[in-house]
Amino acid sequence: MRYVMKQKLFSFGEDFAIKDANGADRFFVDGKAFSLGDKLVFEDMQGHELARIEQKLLSFGKAYRILRDGRPVATVKKKIFTLFRDVFDVEDAAAGDLDATGDFLDREYQFTRDGRPVATVSKRFFSWTDTYGVDIAEGEDDVLILACAVVIDMCSHEED
Repeated sequence: MRYVMKQKLFSFGEDFAIKDANGADRFFVDGKAFSLGDKLVFEDMQGHELARIEQKLLSFGKAYRILRDGRPVATVKKKIFTLFRDVFDVEDAAAGDLDATGDFLDREYQFTRDGRPVATVSKRFFSWTDTYGVDIAEGEDDVLILACAVVIDMCSHEED
């Protein structure tokens, strides 16, 4: 499935709108502006919570938990010692090791599961704005991959 994920410029907190390939609104990510650590709610267009993203405050390096129904389903950690690119480890319940590796300019990411590509995230066609094209392989958890892409954006552009 193909999505376009765009960060809203004039909002309190980190807010993202996510559309499908046809331009229809599919998801909204609501960043909580006045919270200790980053907290975001991933919602469908009816306002139902599908996932929650929370920064782990007492961890070495950047780490976020993704929760569903109050239970952790994944942890996303930015690996500290990598040269010329960002690498993120995603610990989730699905079979296989899920990783995301980005290029030096934070414009392209590829998610792999046991070395097999399962999703790509690209800013290439969207200029320098925080807008991404996200292609997810069939059978993968779209909400999980999109939530991980939000985490990667926050970790890669925390100075913005």
